[in-house]
Amino acid sequence: MGRSSPNDKLLLVQALRRRGHVVAVTGDGTNDAPALHEADIGLAMGIAGTEVAKESSDIIILDDNFSSVVKVVRWGRSVYANIQKFIQFQLTVNVAALVINVVAAISAGEVPLNAVQLLWVNLIMDTLGALALATEPPTDHLMLRTPVGRREPLITNIMWRNLIVQALYQVTILLVLNFRGKSLLHLNHESPDRANKTKNTFIFNTFVLCQLFNEFNARKPEEMNVFKGVHKNHLFMGIIGLTAVLQVIIIMFLGKFTTTVRLSWELWLVCIALGIVSWPLAVIGKLIPVPTTPFSDYFTRYFRRRAPRGKRKHYAPLYTPMNYFLMSFIPLFPRLIKIQDYSVNA
Repeated sequence: MGRSSPNDKLLLVQALRRRGHVVAVTGDGTNDAPALHEADIGLAMGIAGTEVAKESSDIIILDDNFSSVVKVVRWGRSVYANIQKFIQFQLTVNVAALVINVVAAISAGEVPLNAVQLLWVNLIMDTLGALALATEPPTDHLMLRTPVGRREPLITNIMWRNLIVQALYQVTILLVLNFRGKSLLHLNHESPDRANKTKNTFIFNTFVLCQLFNEFNARKPEEMNVFKGVHKNHLFMGIIGLTAVLQVIIIMFLGKFTTTVRLSWELWLVCIALGIVSWPLAVIGKLIPVPTTPFSDYFTRYFRRRAPRGKRKHYAPLYTPMNYFLMSFIPLFPRLIKIQDYSVNA
């Protein structure tokens, strides 16, 4: 809108936001302040811009070059993508650790991963893993993506696919090792206590190495070549090397602290081989097509169909999967909660 009044700019921003768009506005004058403040992202000029415009904006372009906005978008998408990478990596670790311990505890009465080992895994996942994946530099591939909508889920269908493939693999091999590990690793000739400790140590070591190799997969959720540009991220490679060295120290020298025993070099090679399988498995998994509609929408539609007749439109915001689960407990407290008196503003 050339030569438009400040009210026209503000009206345009408000109309676009009401239609669900994410609006960015650039400006340098005092009259641009209302539109800069109303927009989702306000960009003010650092040299020619007034102080009022700078205070009303979110980002200041220091060189007054509009092409710098491309750098802003590139880094913004990079931060968003790195958050998604970490979430995918974190959920894979959590799901695998939870399933293996719960199934083992229910079936055998003991867990293969003790508290100290889980703390070390948590350190890999939350601290070192987040630091490694959050430092991924922006790439040109990010600029080829379509903009992310305001209401689009943070966990995409591609992330769910990658997560499920890796978690299923890890859970499968760990459960097989937990129940058949002594015979598969040829530990029957050893004492029961020694064989059990060796089996649990092997499971712990395999689990950690799977996360170590899967960290490469988390770098590129959509691309086949997960090693592209990895040599440029020195911090990532340093964290991977540090984690591998610490894992060797834990297994070989800190057995009393972590309740582990030393593994032979043959068992180490088997652990590494099981971890490396995650790389070709990730390539195969990326060949699986995923629908464009988010998985959460399918659940939302299902639970909306379960809503009472005549109230589906009025109560539509209530019938999300989590709210439906929570509302299932309402009949237990009829005197405390009266759903009839609730009014929902969509």
